[in-house]
Amino acid sequence: MADVSQQQVETALKAVIDPYLEQDLVAAKAVKKITTDGGKVTVDIELGYPAKGYIADLGAKLKEKVAAIAGVKDVAINFSSKIVAHGVQKGVKPIEGVRNIIAVASGKGGVGKSTVAVNLALALSAEGASVGILDADIYGPSQPTMLGSKMKPESKDGKSLEPIMSYHLQSMSIGYLVDEETPMIWRGPMVTQALEQLLRDTNWQDLDYLVIDLPPGTGDVQLTLAQKVPVTGAIIVTTPQDIALLDARKGLKMFEKVDIPVLGVIENMSTHICSKCGHEEHIFGEGGGQRMSEQNDVDFLGALPLDMRIRVETDSGKPTVVADPECRISQIYRDIARRVAAKLSLKKKDFSAKFPSIVIQNT
Repeated sequence: MADVSQQQVETALKAVIDPYLEQDLVAAKAVKKITTDGGKVTVDIELGYPAKGYIADLGAKLKEKVAAIAGVKDVAINFSSKIVAHGVQKGVKPIEGVRNIIAVASGKGGVGKSTVAVNLALALSAEGASVGILDADIYGPSQPTMLGSKMKPESKDGKSLEPIMSYHLQSMSIGYLVDEETPMIWRGPMVTQALEQLLRDTNWQDLDYLVIDLPPGTGDVQLTLAQKVPVTGAIIVTTPQDIALLDARKGLKMFEKVDIPVLGVIENMSTHICSKCGHEEHIFGEGGGQRMSEQNDVDFLGALPLDMRIRVETDSGKPTVVADPECRISQIYRDIARRVAAKLSLKKKDFSAKFPSIVIQNT
């Protein structure tokens, strides 16, 4: 009997399409090594995104295809993830300790953007990534409440701040530094300066992703983000309602104008399921986020239901992804997180750190 060839194994692997990368793992250059020893085949796969909740399913599909090759008696699929830094706007300084920055934005308030941001960050963490979240809403910070933390950040050197840890998530917010009853009566320049300081003066510890929860709109904070913060990609949160979609499109167009790639659209409050009878109803309209994605040629990342438990759990300081990791809503968030990270992994890589610094001196 002829030995199993590497070509045969590659052909079998190509038959499985990764739904998050939307291509097979050979084409995505995720297959790092194929070893054949008689009837035993070992495949080493390195994903560019965290996928702890999906690896078992993906591994089973790959194993089935390889095991069908004549002569194969045993198959081992080894997974690992390596998350690298990706390209950002030209001329913007990187943030020390942060590989990728994901901005979560909305055109208007009240669409559940902050709730989506914190659950997305927690979902990325649950999938195996090192994650932080920055609350960029200076006037109305909500992340301290959502993460159930009212601690004051420490400063070991009197110049920088240590991030607050909650549920394995590093976080920073103006809400940690001022009393929650104190209104921030600041003009635009003070707000943008505070945002820059919160971002650059926090000792972020080796983050794969920093999620930035932006205030609604397209004003000073968003402009500062575009001009001075190295953003890898942006996510637009909307509801299916026409008025929300109108403003969400403005947010999307703003990111396009400042050369920040939009990773996709998340439709929040998509459907309401009655807790008494189970009847499902599209209270705010139907399919708006999907249509917006198609019209603007960006990805539709997923739809989240209007569910009272999301509000209750987030208000109580324990967001759904950590309150009930196995529930349907948490699984939707984790699916969206994998989709976002996979889209990001296909963006061009940042090679700036690999180039040597050239210093010219007069002698």
